[in-house]
Amino acid sequence: MVKAGFGIRCLTSALHVCSLFLFTFAATKNKLTLMNKKIRLLAFITFSLLTFVASAQTTTPTKKKEKKKEFYFSWGYNTEYYTHSNVKIDQPSLGNDFTFEGIKGHDHEGWNNGLFSQAVSIPQYNYRLGLIIDKQKDWGVEINFDHTKFIFADQGAHIKGTLGGRTVDTVINFTLANGFYYYLNNGANFLLFNLVKRWHWYADKSQKVKVDFLAKGGIGPVIPHVQDGFFTNDSTAAYSHTSLVQKSNDPHFQIGGWNVGVEGAIRATFFKYVYLEYTNKIDYARYSNLKIYEGTAKQAFGTYEFILNLGLTFPVGGRVN
Repeated sequence: MVKAGFGIRCLTSALHVCSLFLFTFAATKNKLTLMNKKIRLLAFITFSLLTFVASAQTTTPTKKKEKKKEFYFSWGYNTEYYTHSNVKIDQPSLGNDFTFEGIKGHDHEGWNNGLFSQAVSIPQYNYRLGLIIDKQKDWGVEINFDHTKFIFADQGAHIKGTLGGRTVDTVINFTLANGFYYYLNNGANFLLFNLVKRWHWYADKSQKVKVDFLAKGGIGPVIPHVQDGFFTNDSTAAYSHTSLVQKSNDPHFQIGGWNVGVEGAIRATFFKYVYLEYTNKIDYARYSNLKIYEGTAKQAFGTYEFILNLGLTFPVGGRVN
């Protein structure tokens, strides 16, 4: 670029001298002849053209300054693994205050049964809505929602506490056929308000492919959909030492506690605006005052998640100074 600019400047200067010579030569004639007019016209055109060319070659195009912020949104699906947990049941009017101890739970993916054969919000989905508030330092904030599902697995469940006014410490066959179920099946539903930090790993020369690493962490409410039933047939009512058969609860959503989570994500962005993001996440959730038949339940468990999202990102805000 330096050599090319230097050559253009030299050529321009030389031709300026030539055009000046033509003017001078024409002016020294005693009489303004037709030839003088042609020479002066040619000199004038040459001078004007070269001035324009020199100006065009030496002027550097102004590059637009980058915007300060970046907005992004993504949607995807997940799978989970849960720690063993306790489910505490409190039903004062029934004389029940007991705990299912060390129970096993599993997720219900849904997307593995045909993602496009059902509504996109039926399987275990998730979305991210975020804003990088400082692109130079790569800090941001994010609304982070995971529609996870927790199913109390069929198992021999250890039950301990007070049941029907009597002390119990035994194992029951916890199955739907036996009158027991406990689902957060329309969502254990983790909502987090995250702080985000981004690191740039790779970008090709054309900026058509970029790879970033993001670390996120936050806290927020859980919004479970509670659906359960205990001792719901005659054969299991005997466990409570009473002939009363319990009813199932009315399935419902509620603000049911809080959760805290951290995650690490690798994001590959293509053509500046479209990205694919793979995430590993750890979450701890505590549920309390979950409405059940004639009482409440509470539970806490840890979750390990695998998440894959497809998203869009756009520069927003004012220009960088």
